[in-house]
Amino acid sequence: MSPDTGEIRSPHFGLAFSEPLRFTLEMTTLMMTLPMLATVPRGDGHPVMVLPGFATNDYMTVLLRAFLMQWGYDVHPLDLGWNFDHHTVGENGEHMARRIAEIRAQSGRKVSLVGWSLGGVIAREAARRDPQDIRQVIALGSPFTGDPHATNLSTVYQAVTGNDFTSERAKARYAEGSDPLPVPSSAIYSRFDGVTAWRNCLGQTDAINENIEIVSSHFGFVANPAVFYVIADRLAQPQGGWKRFVASGPFRSFFA
Repeated sequence: MSPDTGEIRSPHFGLAFSEPLRFTLEMTTLMMTLPMLATVPRGDGHPVMVLPGFATNDYMTVLLRAFLMQWGYDVHPLDLGWNFDHHTVGENGEHMARRIAEIRAQSGRKVSLVGWSLGGVIAREAARRDPQDIRQVIALGSPFTGDPHATNLSTVYQAVTGNDFTSERAKARYAEGSDPLPVPSSAIYSRFDGVTAWRNCLGQTDAINENIEIVSSHFGFVANPAVFYVIADRLAQPQGGWKRFVASGPFRSFFA
């Protein structure tokens, strides 16, 4: 099923301006809800790589990775430095492919990818390229389709990465971005995202591809307890027995 994207616009200035405050509140809420997060499903030890967003590095995902380790997963950072898209992961994703292959070889198991923002875009592309090595993909506020200009960082992104949104390569990237992945995938998005248009974060859905709406800021995707709850629930799905997410539990009010 294709998402109904309609007219896509960048987030309102008010949402963007309030991102720091909302991120702080979400961090506070996370600390207050630690006892409830302790009840989430435990992991089976399979490897999970966490990818940071645009112009950030692995330090931005330290908290999320710490929680995943506590939940029982074999957690890995991107370990490629600052995320400047193709400058970082390779023109054809070859550096990303090498990281995944290394982790697969070390563990002997398929790798789940959790990508925040641009990290989720890269994770989805990796799953299309090397589905045999990927167990599932979870994208957090990732603008992988729609109108790439509908973000409050479009000018900065193009200047830093050298990726021109009007190029044929960019057009093809966003045209196929919403296509269902060959592995289970969850695209988590928020209408309160202050950085990228939420409609850019919707993929086509089928038996193994889903969209999950949540109440979160853009930076809150790496600090919001409800997001952590969803990630834990998704990663706990047995290989070959993946089922769609059903909102329940103590964070139900965070879901739309």
